Amino acid sequence: MGLSVDPEEVEFIAIRAQGPGGQNVNKVSCAVHARFDIAASSLPPEVKARLLALPDARITRQGVVVLKAQGSRSLEQNKLDALRRLQELVDAAAHVAAERRATRPTRGSQRRRLDSKTRAGRTKALRGKVSE
Repeated sequence: MGLSVDPEEVEFIAIRAQGPGGQNVNKVSCAVHARFDIAASSLPPEVKARLLALPDARITRQGVVVLKAQGSRSLEQNKLDALRRLQELVDAAAHVAAERRATRPTRGSQRRRLDSKTRAGRTKALRGKVSE
């Protein structure tokens, strides 16, 4: 659809990362909380509605998407990772699935199916015990 998230609309908060990493984890705030307010964004209204309707724990009741990125030791890499994940979320909400229509099998396909069942039944009937 070509819909992209404007990085100016995303608020980044640098935090300390969790987990192993030695002294670097204790000293450097390189993890990122990315906050994206859906209602205040420049996304089309129908995409906003689909985003707010998603059953995603990363979307708060106030309509703010909160993503935590801490995979890298670089603050910039974590920001890019958070933006990428946010873009994937928006892309998923922007995609509209095609409406499914019920169809019926053709008469020829029904006939072929029944013929193959009859053939299989005859083959199995021949597998019985031989009586003299």
